[in-house]
Amino acid sequence: MFKAIPSVDRYIFRLVIMPMLGVFALAASLLLLDKMLRLFDFVATEGGPIGIVFKMLASLMPEYASLAIPLGLLLGILLAFRKLATTSELDVFRAVGMGYGRLLRVPYIITVLLMGVNIALVFYIQPVSRYYYEQLEYELRSGALGASIKVGEFTTLKDRMALRIDESEDDGRQLKGIFARVANSKGQVLSISAREGNFLATNDDPDTIILRLTDGTIVQDTGNGDATPRVLSFTRHDLPIDLPRIEEFRDRGDAEREYILPELLSIGWSDEETKEKRDASQASFNFRLVEVVMMLLMPLLAVALAIPPKRSTSALGVFVSIVMVVAYHKVNQYGEDIAALGRVDPIIALWGPFVIFAALILWMYYRVAFVPGGQAIGALETAFSKAGKRIGKLFSRKKSRALGGADMAPAE
Repeated sequence: MFKAIPSVDRYIFRLVIMPMLGVFALAASLLLLDKMLRLFDFVATEGGPIGIVFKMLASLMPEYASLAIPLGLLLGILLAFRKLATTSELDVFRAVGMGYGRLLRVPYIITVLLMGVNIALVFYIQPVSRYYYEQLEYELRSGALGASIKVGEFTTLKDRMALRIDESEDDGRQLKGIFARVANSKGQVLSISAREGNFLATNDDPDTIILRLTDGTIVQDTGNGDATPRVLSFTRHDLPIDLPRIEEFRDRGDAEREYILPELLSIGWSDEETKEKRDASQASFNFRLVEVVMMLLMPLLAVALAIPPKRSTSALGVFVSIVMVVAYHKVNQYGEDIAALGRVDPIIALWGPFVIFAALILWMYYRVAFVPGGQAIGALETAFSKAGKRIGKLFSRKKSRALGGADMAPAE
């Protein structure tokens, strides 16, 4: 079946797919690395296990993928057509009657497939994964992922219990130099010190863990000032600790970005919901939709910016494409925010910039595809070339002056 595909389409597919996957991996990795550093610092501050960082990063992958997919698609097609243009292969294709529409057949097939992936991400997977990320963060802050114990500080585990340790090993499961203070509603206080201890799970109650203490002393204050505190020594003592209940975390849907597509539609156009909630749901729906629909114009933008002037290898189009896509994404985010507040209708706030951006892309593509010798960013290419020449002359003059001064320097 693959052999039945024309060799031109297979060739363009190979040119597009490799840089597209490379850009996608690079963009996703950069976003994850930036977030990973913050998460490591956050988890270390909260005293949680390091493994939770990778769970939180995995829950962010759908969000970062929805940003990296359009960028990877754009740059993959752009770099493929730029290679065709700089090696004069594009001129050969056009000379034998293959226009840009024919050459864009494979890129548009890839675009439609990636649009399907992005629709699943932004309307279904991303809202659930964002909620899962918030839940993990809550559990980490509350200590539900394990006792969040900070070395050298008093940590409140319950309203009437405080714990301090000198050393922590094995991701917080093995503790050394332990001091605990436990009080009850009757005013009785237990002051416990132990050489070491470790956390153990219980089979009967999943919401309770056991802190098993070894080689320590218990001082029991009955709350009566006249009574002498009782002092007990032990070789092993089990101290039960109640974990925060996971079900106390809020339900999904605290923010509109956590709603999947059917929920957005039912809330955004329901007369039973408040106007504020309808505006926020409609803004979120239109934001996600316009981001997906814009992918249809990515191949046209890529071709318009891929082809440099004749006898030029300028890569200005690559830079301009990234700036345009990022700027458009930021404009959409701003449009979503003001639409969610009810200040502007979502159609105007989000589809207005889309129409302007689409018109600009279509004009740029028309200039390249149908105007002989036309360039989408010809003025920018000219200005960029002149600026490069001037900078080169400036450096050459400074270099020649430096060399001339060195020649005139007297020999020692």
